[in-house]
Amino acid sequence: MRLILCATYIAAAALCAAEDPAEKPVIPVLHQSVVITATPVEPQLDRRNAEVFGRTLFSRDDQVFHVLGAGINAGQHEGGGKSLEIRRFGFNLDHGGVNGGLKVLVDNVQQNQTTQGHGQGYLGSLKSLSPELIQEVSLINGPFSAEYGDFSGLGVVHIRLRESLPDLLTARIQGGSFGARRGFLSLSPNWAGTEAFLAYEGSHSDGPFLSPLDYRRDNLTSNLTRRFSAQRSLGFRTNVARNSFQSSGQLPLDEVAAGRLDRFGFVDPSGGGRVRSATGSVYFRQEGAGGQVWRLDGFAARSLFDLYSNFTFFLNDPGRGDAFQQHDSRLQHGTNAQYLRPQSRATWQGLFTAGANYHDNQILVGLYPAVDRIPLGVTSRADVRVTNGAGYVQENVSLFHGRLQAGGGLRFDEFRFDVRGRVQPDASGLEHSGRWEPKASVAFTPSRRVPLTLHANYGRGISTSDARAVVQHSGGARIATTDFYQAGASAHFSRFSLSADAFWIDRSNERVYIPDDGSFEFKGPSRAYGLEGKAAVQITRHLALNASLTQVANAFYRGTLPRLYVDSAPHFVADAGLTLSGWKGWSGSLRMRAINHYRLDGADPTIRAAGHTVFDLGLTRRIRRGVEFNLALDNLANRAYYETQNYFQSRLPGGLPVARIHGTPGYPITAMAGLTFRLGK
Repeated sequence: MRLILCATYIAAAALCAAEDPAEKPVIPVLHQSVVITATPVEPQLDRRNAEVFGRTLFSRDDQVFHVLGAGINAGQHEGGGKSLEIRRFGFNLDHGGVNGGLKVLVDNVQQNQTTQGHGQGYLGSLKSLSPELIQEVSLINGPFSAEYGDFSGLGVVHIRLRESLPDLLTARIQGGSFGARRGFLSLSPNWAGTEAFLAYEGSHSDGPFLSPLDYRRDNLTSNLTRRFSAQRSLGFRTNVARNSFQSSGQLPLDEVAAGRLDRFGFVDPSGGGRVRSATGSVYFRQEGAGGQVWRLDGFAARSLFDLYSNFTFFLNDPGRGDAFQQHDSRLQHGTNAQYLRPQSRATWQGLFTAGANYHDNQILVGLYPAVDRIPLGVTSRADVRVTNGAGYVQENVSLFHGRLQAGGGLRFDEFRFDVRGRVQPDASGLEHSGRWEPKASVAFTPSRRVPLTLHANYGRGISTSDARAVVQHSGGARIATTDFYQAGASAHFSRFSLSADAFWIDRSNERVYIPDDGSFEFKGPSRAYGLEGKAAVQITRHLALNASLTQVANAFYRGTLPRLYVDSAPHFVADAGLTLSGWKGWSGSLRMRAINHYRLDGADPTIRAAGHTVFDLGLTRRIRRGVEFNLALDNLANRAYYETQNYFQSRLPGGLPVARIHGTPGYPITAMAGLTFRLGK
């Protein structure tokens, strides 16, 4: 996975990362979608191309994250409709925005929602993503690129959609276990000088739950990109989405073990939620005669979010129960500007990048006690506005004919937090805060005869606190920092590639607002360190194997005695895939993902979550030209496991308060079959 400087400056002379042989890069030709990524030297950049998503038959929308691997462990907290819970490098990121965060973007539109009704950095907007429309996913395994700011402390996932589809008409119908059914239909006309598509996705599933999930999703996505010349283009994208679901919530596992609750049962069946959203974006790109590239894009989004939950059952109110509603009504808009300039001298080559971002969120957020989804009062309600302006520069250079590569960058983010409490006026206020984020990278190949590259990276990432925490505790940390150090080596042979590195992560303290009950939690300065390894081998022309693992040696809070450990995240995450492509009309993959047992309490090592190993199988068979048969068998070994587990106190009807582990069951073996029709190239 060595970074090389593209001497021909194809695609605006951007720095391009070479791939594992099992994940071969696809460099788009000029008339298709050109993606320019200004990446630092050897950041352990992973890519997944369109083939991974277009040929995979997903039975659940959140399985997109299962395909990514890269040490990301993601699990569902409510059975299907809610945002995934993300865990990485020994830290639990909740729904994506705390403990450093994992920044997720779709075509430069940030998916992490700040000051969200159900958690900082909430990633629920990803439910509007249709896998067939994904062109490429870039994963940066740390805060190593100056292009990305808030929530990038533990990495970046940048999803880029197609500008057109390879076929005039694409239709997919599928159905399977637990009443699951899904349809995808797209029209992509072949217009001269224009890339375009209109696509619809609709799905429904009841899941394996005794109280049916009734999860419904509808997504309508469009793109229109006009290419005025080989150097200039203007694009417009829209996405309109809705989803709704019922939820059985997390169950007390002691009751399941005792046989008093079914693994797919429920205590309070009134949970669930609904979301409505619409996003419009515009993209402009201009190339100069010397290979310079100017990019300008902007977006506006509107969303309505309601979530109904009951985690503790009857702990606080033995009569009515502890159910509540969380509401988030949001208008957000933003702009991104970027300038790239390739440089070439007699002894070195380079790429200079400069850019600026602006992001504005206007939010009405509230928390209400409820019974059977009927609000019974108001716990908190506030008007919030959070704005973020940023600028950055980065320079990457290649010396000694590519044997030495070095990069450096600097970014500054300024935030404004404005809160107007409607229930508690004294919870109002206005605060400002800003942070500098330096980046540095170096890679060295000692000899051309030995395909070995040594590399080191450093980056500082940031993650903001919920605006309500910032205002109500104005003396505390408003922006937490993540200092990420990485060093390792990579080697690439004709059919085999391998990389290994050690990482060291220092987190500053942060104050986390818990929107479930309006409380606060202080997370002190912490540290994690460990090792990563990745390998890929091209076994035959049609068969490839790739694998990766992340092993966290330790994760703890600094300055604690006796030592307090970071909890609620696995220390071992592994994935592997055996991929078959283009063999007598067959293609497919057998994938494995695994995590170890992990502690759920920072002080008591006996309170632990169970690990799991899950296998998924996907197959595609070409029946005739333009017609494919698709089959997916998820959890092939029918492993009984829990996607997420948490430790807290709860009370069942008529019982006593008990501190115990609660879990969300993983789906049993799930079959999905479908047909894909492709008409008109």
